[in-house]
Amino acid sequence: MHSKARLVAAASAAVALTLTGCSAGSADDSADAAEPIQYAVEEPDSMVPGNQFGSYAILETIFSPLTEISEDGEIGYVAADSVESDDAKTWTITLRDGWTFHDGTPVTAQDYVDTWNYAAYGPNAWVNGAQLANVVGYAEMNPTEGEATVTELAGLTVVDDLTFTVELVAPDRQYPLQLTIGQTGLYPLPDGALEDLEAWEASPIGNGPFQLVDGWSATDPIDAVAYEDFAGDEPTIDAVTFVPYLDTATAYTDALAGEIDIVAIAGSQAEQARGDFGDHVHELDAPGVDFLGFDLGDPRFADVRVRQAISMAIDRDAINDAVFGGSQVPATSLTAPSMPGDPAGICGEFCEFDPAAAKALLDEAGGLNGELQVHFIANWGQEDLFEAIANQLRQNLGIESAVASPSADFAAFTDMIAQGAANGPFRARWGALYPSQQNTLTAVFTPTGEGNFGAGGYNNPEVVELLQAANAAPDLEGSLDGYAAVQELILQDFPTVPLFGNRYLYVTSDRIAELHTNSGAVDVAEIVVAD
Repeated sequence: MHSKARLVAAASAAVALTLTGCSAGSADDSADAAEPIQYAVEEPDSMVPGNQFGSYAILETIFSPLTEISEDGEIGYVAADSVESDDAKTWTITLRDGWTFHDGTPVTAQDYVDTWNYAAYGPNAWVNGAQLANVVGYAEMNPTEGEATVTELAGLTVVDDLTFTVELVAPDRQYPLQLTIGQTGLYPLPDGALEDLEAWEASPIGNGPFQLVDGWSATDPIDAVAYEDFAGDEPTIDAVTFVPYLDTATAYTDALAGEIDIVAIAGSQAEQARGDFGDHVHELDAPGVDFLGFDLGDPRFADVRVRQAISMAIDRDAINDAVFGGSQVPATSLTAPSMPGDPAGICGEFCEFDPAAAKALLDEAGGLNGELQVHFIANWGQEDLFEAIANQLRQNLGIESAVASPSADFAAFTDMIAQGAANGPFRARWGALYPSQQNTLTAVFTPTGEGNFGAGGYNNPEVVELLQAANAAPDLEGSLDGYAAVQELILQDFPTVPLFGNRYLYVTSDRIAELHTNSGAVDVAEIVVAD
């Protein structure tokens, strides 16, 4: 499931990039913005926004979200003209007039409502349908037992061509942030697309700044050009070619040769990349956090002091320098530092390296007996990180049996965690799809969250109540104060060890002068080409 991949992927976008090795044509250094930018991407799985897992880079280019958050953290509007509510429960979304799909047809409120209903309907099994779980009627469309009895969300109402309302199951002041670019399940499809999805997907028609030239293939380069009638801000480049790869090493080599202009890399490649690419290494703040999870049902980890001791025994700064070239951010909270209102430092002493205090705390808790494996996924660029963590647990806590233990692949790893078979702490991660602490805290630290297994099934009803109160705060500032209180409560239980806030890394050819980000991803429409 897509959420699990976000949870356990490595600290860079590149490690989830199981990039189809075909090399792009050579790029001329004297080229201007009219020549396509060559962008290495993972093999796309689907062009249906609500049913995709590995096509983000492409879909975020050919579709536009309703809202956006600027690099200074301010909410703004894209395809929406406004998103308003008096009570944070019923929201009125007004679309911008003149916005069209790539076939020239207007984007309407009905398009959004029809697409959202289809995405939310459980029998359709769209992987991003749960992005509508907070809308009234979703539970009836996705019953835990029996069959769905309705096909439309009761909380959606079309007012007119440019206006619709959304009723949520509970007040949520963060709702406008949920409408930003990462929630692809909320993109609209044009009228008629749902009647023959296969035909539409062969030649996707979006509402974004770029349109595909001639359909797409999972293994061949995919050409897109700026949409001439785009109603939003004009893109800074005229064309982009997405080049699928299976091998990140090949993409990296092609970038060195100037044949590829943009490649995502792992944090562990930062030092090498700085030597190879110099100023053309781009480190973009991202909404992801790396954790070290525990099976909370394992009696060896039942005492919170054991988990705290393990956290204090890890020298995050040293690991960041040695493994990531200083490219990541040692965690001091449960959310990414780039999140609005992230309460930096709230983890306090338990996220600070103090081996003497860690050993004393572990001894106070009665020690830790038996073999200790630190689990991760093989061949995902995580070996050095988990060897370092295992070494520090041996050296700083005296746990001689601590070893880094790779699972053969992603499926084997997730099966082991799901079955409670982990013999020690394990690699966990959450990459939020919208820039709010709400997403990480809800997904990882509530029992129904998509990433809750990464926190060992942590369940504290008081956390759920505090989250709901923070969501319903009278203003965004109140929500941020509420999320800080939620973090403080979770950290009293310390169910998981925060390791690193993420930065996503990219290397570029000499053609690229600047990269800008949408929640850590490259904003293709704002790429700045060198003179």
